Amino acid sequence: MDDRTRARGLAWLGLAETFAPRRVAEAAGLEGHAGLIRLYGLPEIASGVAILVSSEPERQLGVRVAGDLRDGGLPAARSTPADPRRGRTLAVSLAVAPVVLLDTAIWLKARNRPHARAPASSRDRG
Repeated sequence: MDDRTRARGLAWLGLAETFAPRRVAEAAGLEGHAGLIRLYGLPEIASGVAILVSSEPERQLGVRVAGDLRDGGLPAARSTPADPRRGRTLAVSLAVAPVVLLDTAIWLKARNRPHARAPASSRDRG
């Protein structure tokens, strides 16, 4: 699977947060935070749209990286010793880590690559 295909696949992740926030909150041990989960899903969808319509979608992953860090940060911040679901919230934070690494690796690789340019003949027509 190439970076472009991975980037487009990652674009779909915000849908669950937006359309099933209670289930996502329950699975993450964040009951009572469905509204916040839904709010988190909106920028995910926006970055997903940017990825899906881009000719170089892997370059659009910077916004996802920021969102991934936020997504892992909420459960990590919530996992206090008083939290009865501390293990679950810590597990969610740890589960986000590979996604952060994957998004970051693809984004940095694409960011450091020269932009694709149109052939000289098509640039001269404009």
